[in-house]
Amino acid sequence: MKELLTYVARNLVDHPEQVSVTEIDADGETILELRVAPEDTGKVIGRQGRIAKEIRTLIRSVAQRSGKRVSVEIVD
Repeated sequence: MKELLTYVARNLVDHPEQVSVTEIDADGETILELRVAPEDTGKVIGRQGRIAKEIRTLIRSVAQRSGKRVSVEIVD
């Protein structure tokens, strides 16, 4: 999941070298924290959060195939 999120985020932003994903395991769920350059935050979130919602949907659906619970948080 971490690699997929990194790949998607790097293709959306202007500064792909500043993309980082931290994986945290908590209560049977994996939380992926996505950090990007401050000027790229809007590109990852999108208008009215549409891109962020689609990223979360993609990661969640891939995780369900392997029987895991994963959530994505975009950190400033």
